[in-house]
Amino acid sequence: MLRRKFLSSMLMFAATVVVAKAKVIYGGMPWVKDPVVLPEPVTPDGWKYLTADEAAALEAIADRLIPHDEISIGGKEAGCALFIDRQLSGDFGNAVMQYRLGSFTQGTPQQGPQFSDTPAQRYRAGLGALDTHCKKTFDGKAFQALSPTQQDALLTQLESGELALGSVDSKAFFNMLLQNVREGYFADPIYGGNKDMAGWKMLGFPGAQYDFRDVIGRRGEDLKIIPISLINSKN
Repeated sequence: MLRRKFLSSMLMFAATVVVAKAKVIYGGMPWVKDPVVLPEPVTPDGWKYLTADEAAALEAIADRLIPHDEISIGGKEAGCALFIDRQLSGDFGNAVMQYRLGSFTQGTPQQGPQFSDTPAQRYRAGLGALDTHCKKTFDGKAFQALSPTQQDALLTQLESGELALGSVDSKAFFNMLLQNVREGYFADPIYGGNKDMAGWKMLGFPGAQYDFRDVIGRRGEDLKIIPISLINSKN
């Protein structure tokens, strides 16, 4: 009996201490919302890094990698070149997070590309070499002036590494193009691509929704959620 009373008193004491500490913590550490700083929405007010000719070639490339069809718009209309241009003019293009002090040697495919130059420099060199090749091979025509069949053939050669572009690694250049066009097609529209959230609507991706508590139990159902961009959060 005495032991039971002792244990009961100890439990009551522990509960009192927990409550008291909870009150102290609540009173001394009020929750404060962290400020959220969103990027400024990209506006199509001219090219920031690409020249007009480079941008035209890149738009044509984007339209062949992601062509317009009955499902959705193509890469050009989606703004993939605008997205890439803004990325090239910023930290990505300047390789801010990339180690570039060398030494550089050819690695295995698993080690990824080994470059000392920046993505912006690789785009300039790659698009320039492609332009030179096209004008030499097709009577002075730039890539964007070629037929879709000719463009597809060149991109296929780029992808396989068969297209000789001097010092430019054509296969690595193609892989970078493909990756960045995909990013432009599916990134948040605040970054300049994915016009009208076309890529998200095609996939049924909901975008920057706050939460899904009201629909979390509705599995296997087409929820017909209208996607939301970070642009909406700026308004």
